[in-house]
Amino acid sequence: MSVSSILEEKGSHVVTSGPHMLVSDACKVLHEHHIGALVIVDSDRRIQGIFTERDIVASIAEHGMVALAQPIESFMWTNVHRCKPTTGINTLMEMMNTLRARHLPVENDGHLVGIISIGDAVKHHVRAIECEAEYIRSYIAG
Repeated sequence: MSVSSILEEKGSHVVTSGPHMLVSDACKVLHEHHIGALVIVDSDRRIQGIFTERDIVASIAEHGMVALAQPIESFMWTNVHRCKPTTGINTLMEMMNTLRARHLPVENDGHLVGIISIGDAVKHHVRAIECEAEYIRSYIAG
């Protein structure tokens, strides 16, 4: 199973923003869409950064409430870890664990094509294990 199979099921829509959105507006967008990360892109959907719930907490902890009036480019990660549609689920989960990343944008030919959350990865990994267990039960029952 690969990232592309996850995207086929969940869809490839990604909530994105430009770098000039205020932190307070980003909070509203994250809340309205029930998501934990915004991918920052340019007009060609090339990934420029990522801004997450963790970044909100860090910005307020470091700068106080004035951080809410700052643009997200002040706090976003610009060294964005990414995966490809061909990345396997085990590799994806290993990347997320090693990088301590809850969200990985999916990039193909330099353009954003989706995003995978740790919840997406776990859900599909569990489903694969359940299918394998069912296959083994069927085989044994014979």
